[in-house]
Amino acid sequence: MKAMGRIFGTLLIILVLNIPAMGQFTTVDWGFHNVGAVTEMVNNRGNLHDIALPSFPFLIKAEFPRGSFVEHHDAIAPFYASLSKDKQDTMVTTSRIWAWNSALELNGYSSAPWDSVWEVTRASADTVNIPWLDDYQIKSDQDMVTRYNDYNQASLQPAEHDPQFIDIYQRSWAWSSQPLDQFIIFDMRLVPTRRTLYDFWTGIFFNSAVGYAEGTSEWTDDRLSYYPEHRMIVAEDEPGNEGPEAYTPMGIKVLPPREYKGDLDWTFQWGYSGDLRVARDKERYEQLTLGEIQSDQELSGNATSLISWGPIDSLAHNDTLHWRFATVYGYSVEELLEKSALIDTLAPDFDVPSPPPSPQVDVTTSNRQVVLEWDDSAEDYTDPNRSDGIDKPFEGYRVYKSTNSRTGPWTLLAEYDLAGNEFGQNTGLERKFTDTGLMNNVEYYYAVTAFSKPDTVLGFPSQSTSQIATSIEVVPGTAAPDDVGQVAVVPNPYRGDIDYNDMSPPWERPDPSRNRWLEQDRRIQFINLPERSTIKIYTLSGRLVETLDHEDSERGFEDWNLTSNVNQAVASGIYLFTVKNEESGNTQTGKFVIIK
Repeated sequence: MKAMGRIFGTLLIILVLNIPAMGQFTTVDWGFHNVGAVTEMVNNRGNLHDIALPSFPFLIKAEFPRGSFVEHHDAIAPFYASLSKDKQDTMVTTSRIWAWNSALELNGYSSAPWDSVWEVTRASADTVNIPWLDDYQIKSDQDMVTRYNDYNQASLQPAEHDPQFIDIYQRSWAWSSQPLDQFIIFDMRLVPTRRTLYDFWTGIFFNSAVGYAEGTSEWTDDRLSYYPEHRMIVAEDEPGNEGPEAYTPMGIKVLPPREYKGDLDWTFQWGYSGDLRVARDKERYEQLTLGEIQSDQELSGNATSLISWGPIDSLAHNDTLHWRFATVYGYSVEELLEKSALIDTLAPDFDVPSPPPSPQVDVTTSNRQVVLEWDDSAEDYTDPNRSDGIDKPFEGYRVYKSTNSRTGPWTLLAEYDLAGNEFGQNTGLERKFTDTGLMNNVEYYYAVTAFSKPDTVLGFPSQSTSQIATSIEVVPGTAAPDDVGQVAVVPNPYRGDIDYNDMSPPWERPDPSRNRWLEQDRRIQFINLPERSTIKIYTLSGRLVETLDHEDSERGFEDWNLTSNVNQAVASGIYLFTVKNEESGNTQTGKFVIIK
């Protein structure tokens, strides 16, 4: 199979953001794991947090279940602490999180655009080359790979930062199918680049926000529990307070290096204030190395916590410390513990059966109709991680549709599977699907996924490609006309007392980063537009309100969000429009009504 590294698009995004001060030294990068049941943000600043990420597109850092807009944490940040050989110099490296008054001491290597966060997925090979990492082996259905350190120019900006000169290579793995789609594994490899580090400790700061909703204090009503046999902190939402109640707890689970597992001391602490807000390395090191397990948090509150482990007597120059942690999500604490046990079973290799690669889909649109056709590239895939000896484990295809967004919710339209075996409905394979009776000029979302046979020897269920990874936005409709003459406005009149967002499919829909309709989401549409045309909108008195340029040979329409050319929402009234065909020079006039 082949893996591809690519720059993110839509919700699966990577942006290279040069921010003041830091941007002159390093690339600031982030992206989303979103192929499974979880949407989880990652970046190249050593934490799972959106701090100092301008234009962060999604209000939620850890959404579960996907599409629910239910938040689960504010910040997750590993810490690394060591002593000099004479035990006199104390060094702690962290990322900026408010609870420890700490600065950005971990940053990407350089300002090169490729020194960033890379997404690599299975396609038709097992490995991919990243500019700073050759022959990277794909582990999951969606890997993200990045690197950062504590000694580049950006990391040296914070006052009193005493670098340990460590390189950190972070890989995170997400799967699209059960039973693996409710956790993400973070594979951490730390390398001292200049000197040996002594009495080395690693910790994770965890600030949960289960059920947080913007504009509420919901993030202050979580409870924390620690399960020592699982090395996992569990955060639960306390019901009955402001904001939505969340019935989906999350956990932070540590998988320490196997070679040190039996010789480690563990620390678990929780609390909003007090010693956790120290600002000096000496006090931070003391907190990390307490070696005590605090009792669970009984009363809900602002749930900040720390789990740490050590010491490693010495970590030699150019040696590698390889450890992992997982973010785990579920519908009950019992399910979290089951997922934790599964992670322990799969570790250390996480070599599990994989889904087939995504088929390549071609789309044809026409009046109220969409035709999907796909190739057979998924049908010959092999999987070395199966135990049943099946050479070609491909079983079939599923076709899904959403009228809402690329993230669903999805409706299963059709399932085709191989005939003549003990799996599925034996319907036989098809590679074409036609959907009719659609609305023209409205967005629909389709996904064609491929799925495998279950591994009956391993007891592993069928694996399927992700709907998000294969999703396509499709707009049915007629082709652009040759000239003006039939241009119209819909809806006309536009009525503010109608909930256009509640239609199916929605006529108006919020940006995917939020679940609330805002004023800028209003929509009227000019239809039957020639390929190259200019729309001008006027008040009855002749004042120009807005100009829209249209250039599209396939979509003969243009949307307007009822906002003027000075970015103000327009008032109720009668409006005039002209549409000029830029090819023929012909112009059509008309009018429409807005009632708010």
